Amino acid sequence: MTGFSFGRRLASEGLGTALLLAVVVGSGIMGQRLSGGNDALALLGNTLSTGAALVVLITLFGPISGAQFNPAVTLALLARREITPGVALAYIAAQVAGAVLGVWIAHAMFGEPILQVSTKLRAGPSQMFAEAVATFGLIGTILGVNRFRPDFTAVAVGLYITSAYWFTASTSFANPAVTLARALTDSFAGIAPASVPGFILGQLVGLGAGVVVFGWLLASDAEA
Repeated sequence: MTGFSFGRRLASEGLGTALLLAVVVGSGIMGQRLSGGNDALALLGNTLSTGAALVVLITLFGPISGAQFNPAVTLALLARREITPGVALAYIAAQVAGAVLGVWIAHAMFGEPILQVSTKLRAGPSQMFAEAVATFGLIGTILGVNRFRPDFTAVAVGLYITSAYWFTASTSFANPAVTLARALTDSFAGIAPASVPGFILGQLVGLGAGVVVFGWLLASDAEA
């Protein structure tokens, strides 16, 4: 990230998150329109598009801002003292703003009303637990790959999210900014506002567990 001003780093986080949400919501709308009511096909299209886009976006924006695109990732780095509280707060603000903008971009592309509120309930303890598991695995992926194969991070994150869309009951939001923004789309990718607090709570639990467990596991004996 050396060589880039703080303003450019914030713009990178905002723009990258906006493009990510445009992909998530846009591919969900396209998948639903083309699947003929088959939710498995719609989810498959949503999954493949999101995973592929993550590889590209992290590769593109990573050298500028770190391509975090996710308050959970930012908070994990803050907990590990790899960034300062001020930087973390600014990054999270940029991520949330970018996520909302990305939803609106997707709506505009598909001729949908720009302002929407989701009616898709994703409630219950199993959904919250799924988000904890998804976020735990994402934090582990990022910390582990950054330590041992940093050049593989973009691909690893894309592959993990592609898989987690299918092995978690919640389809792996694993991102508080994404969760908040997806409450603003009444499409295939949406989540009702009433379900948002449970998802974010699960994500924070997974974040905390991931930082503790993988922080210990990945430390060398000398560091421990």
